Amino acid sequence: MTFYRVLLQRLASGEFEVDEALITRIHRTIATLEQAAATRDEHEQQVMAALEVVEDAARTRGTRPSAELPAPDHAALLSIAQGAKLHEHLLTQRLSVVTASGTRIPYSQFQRLEAAGLVERDDSRPLHAGQPVTITDAGRSLLAPSRPSGPATVPAVRRAGTWPTSAPRR
Repeated sequence: MTFYRVLLQRLASGEFEVDEALITRIHRTIATLEQAAATRDEHEQQVMAALEVVEDAARTRGTRPSAELPAPDHAALLSIAQGAKLHEHLLTQRLSVVTASGTRIPYSQFQRLEAAGLVERDDSRPLHAGQPVTITDAGRSLLAPSRPSGPATVPAVRRAGTWPTSAPRR
């Protein structure tokens, strides 16, 4: 669309001599621009229809975290589910939870989760060595509905302009 818009602007700028050929080129460019806009609108409608199906599926499946648990706390709970330890920094005495993936969760967020009864820590080890943090049954029950029922299968889409793939060798 941009190409045809710029071409039309250049033709109408007065750079070329006005004659029958110029008028024909301008009309042809306008027709091509209208056709490109119609194609764009058609593609937009197809995308919107496909997105409606996805949004309806997401609404009915209930992939959103629990209403009483904010999204950052839900993400922290998912991180802690993989394994985490509460550490105290020896110089600054700041506390933070380090998950197995390396994510650091602030102590204030950990306190919110602990006060809600979603996580607990093992006090038998010192803080500077790292106290293991585990999810309680209440935390597991909050995470259980958010897991998809099975592996999502996405059909392979061939990108425009790519070579066709050959048959797999045996």
